[in-house]
This record gives sequence, structure tokens and C-alpha cells, in this order.
Amino acid sequence: MLRSVGQPRVPEQAGKAERGEDPRVLELCAAVSRLRRELAGHPAEFRDRAIAEDELAALAAMAVSGDPEIPRMRRSLLLIVGSTGSVSALASALMGVRNAVDLFGEAPRT
Repeated sequence: MLRSVGQPRVPEQAGKAERGEDPRVLELCAAVSRLRRELAGHPAEFRDRAIAEDELAALAAMAVSGDPEIPRMRRSLLLIVGSTGSVSALASALMGVRNAVDLFGEAPRT
């Protein structure tokens, strides 16, 4: 991306938010992406890694769809926490995903 000399760089997410995209969805995409990168770079194998990867893919797909289902997001979050909870190196990125899911609030009661 080219920019004029002296012009500040605008973060990509800020530009998307200005175009009317839901900032909660942008935050969820960024948090999921970060955790996926950290999980991929984590050298140790652990038993439930595939579950975490599958649920992160599900969260990413829900975020891209633009209309994520809150109960399904919370279920995915629980499965991710359960499968990566003992890996302290992922704690910060995991908290980012949790905070992003929390931005969507509670599921409406039926």
C-alpha cells in the first residue's frame, strides 16, 4: 500500500470500521487470527489441538458471515478454552478471543 510522504498510516481495521463494518466483527476476526497464529507457532503438541483449530475455524467463519450466532460463539469459546486451557503461552491470545466474543453480549432468551 502506497501513501504520500508525511501522511500517517491508517490501520486497516480503522478503515473498515469507517466503511460501516461492525467493529465487534473486526475485533473477533483479529482476535481469532492472533490465536490461530500463536497456536500454529506453538511447538508442543497437545491432545485437543485439533478441537481448538476446528473451533477457531468455526469462529472465523461466523465472523466473516457478518451475523455470528452468539450461543454458537460461546460454545466454540468454551471448547477452545477447554482444549487449550493448560497451555499458558496462549493465555493472552485466548483472552483476546474471549473479550471479542463478549463484545456481542448475551444471547437473546427465547
